[in-house]
Amino acid sequence: MPYTTLADLTARFGDRMLVALTDRGEMSTGAIDTSVVDKAIADADAVIDGYVAGRYQTPVTPVPAILGDIAGSIVIWKLHVGAPDPKVEADYKEALRALRDIAAGVITLASAGTPSVEKGGSGVQVTDRERPFTADNLKGFI
Repeated sequence: MPYTTLADLTARFGDRMLVALTDRGEMSTGAIDTSVVDKAIADADAVIDGYVAGRYQTPVTPVPAILGDIAGSIVIWKLHVGAPDPKVEADYKEALRALRDIAAGVITLASAGTPSVEKGGSGVQVTDRERPFTADNLKGFI
């Protein structure tokens, strides 16, 4: 299950922007090329999974809103053939920063059905035997 869909991207960025970024044929069709969008979505999903796999089972389901937002920013950045405008570039960098924070545990994903990967304890665990010399055993020696 992808972290974002064509419908999500259309709602967030609009048809006009998606047509401009995906209609790459010699003859302009004036329509969104879904194969180009699907490839960018798959690429964005791979980037997200690469960051969150150390902490969460991937793919993360259900998709938390923050991952949908991050995926949208990455997809739009990937759809640009040339240099993206500063807003798109800033959103992409912010998305990667958020993914680093998720990987580091600064941001946690509250998503049912995605238990975090169990990490080993960080302390020493000691099992001690019973003391052979107690105050009762040493009565008369002290």
